[in-house]
Amino acid sequence: MSSGNDCQPQTFTKPALGEKEATELVDRVFGLKVSWVRLLPSYDDQNFHVRVSRNKGAAEGADEYVLKITNSEDSQEPDLIEAQTQAMMFLSAEGFPSATPYLTKDGNIMSLESGDTGPGNKKYMVRLLTYLPGTPVAKIATNTQILYEIGKLAASLDKALSQKFHHPSVKSLHRGQFIWNLANVPLLDRYIYALGQNEYRKVVEQVIEQFKVKVIPKLSSFRACINHGDLNDHNILVESSSASLENPQYRVSGILDFSDMSYGYYVFEVAIAIMYMMIESPDPLSVGGHVLAGFESVLPLTEEERGALFLLVSGRFSQSLVIAAHTALRYPENKEYLTITAKTGWKHLMKMFEVGQAAVETTWFETAKAYATRAPA
Repeated sequence: MSSGNDCQPQTFTKPALGEKEATELVDRVFGLKVSWVRLLPSYDDQNFHVRVSRNKGAAEGADEYVLKITNSEDSQEPDLIEAQTQAMMFLSAEGFPSATPYLTKDGNIMSLESGDTGPGNKKYMVRLLTYLPGTPVAKIATNTQILYEIGKLAASLDKALSQKFHHPSVKSLHRGQFIWNLANVPLLDRYIYALGQNEYRKVVEQVIEQFKVKVIPKLSSFRACINHGDLNDHNILVESSSASLENPQYRVSGILDFSDMSYGYYVFEVAIAIMYMMIESPDPLSVGGHVLAGFESVLPLTEEERGALFLLVSGRFSQSLVIAAHTALRYPENKEYLTITAKTGWKHLMKMFEVGQAAVETTWFETAKAYATRAPA
């Protein structure tokens, strides 16, 4: 769900190519013949699922890819896209289920191409990424086992990136005013008008003010790292790893969308994962403990980090809901996709504040503590 460093979410920069243009792009830039193409839902980039035909004697490789056409605003930051792509390649080499790029005919991982015939003759960065199998977490009935695994994944991924990923482009991940970085919850002040005047707005204003007072001053005490930044229920793919219908077991088969990567803090990643796993759960307030237990099996949080978790989760809800409302006003034709989170997100955020921080934290921390003496259920 990325959108530029100038805090203008999806300012009419989304590509609008058709299937025919996408097919021609794959042929011209990557030298592959498309046999089947389908537009995928997306926030502010444009993605196509493509299947290619291979002639006898052609080079070996995957037959299915995702053609990713980055919005014209982010396409102006090639170093950032380079960092994201190199991180994906690094993680794949480290054993994480991450996509890797198919090189252009010129041997590059991406290519800047002229876009549609609209005003301004915009240019878009184009990549062809391996297609990852699996079902989005949003489409399954989550259980404690997969919640624990997702928490473990969040910690392992950030730890690997922060300790071992040293590509020169990594400096571009210092994205000071990036609206999706959790440190920037106070920037929501300028978009809150999109909510109108209602109870929702009052809660978000409360989140922002508490965030300024209780979280911002403590950032320097948190452990810094590189965040994926968007481990949501549509960006994590899973496959069944057991035949049991009563107690299905899952394994993560794909990690998607690295466009929100930035320097942040380990506690940001677990807060983001908790928030998005709450979205699909029938018992949302219990989710946090299982995700936290998985995360802390790799990287235990400090007391300061734990103390900020409630407001960080609330802050991510607020970011998602406010930015979606703002962007839907500008992009009404994409409103259904933009407001996916809002369908249950407002209900969960309001419930968190109704129950209160102390009670929610007690649920999370007692659940996580129980994992110290047993294997995950």
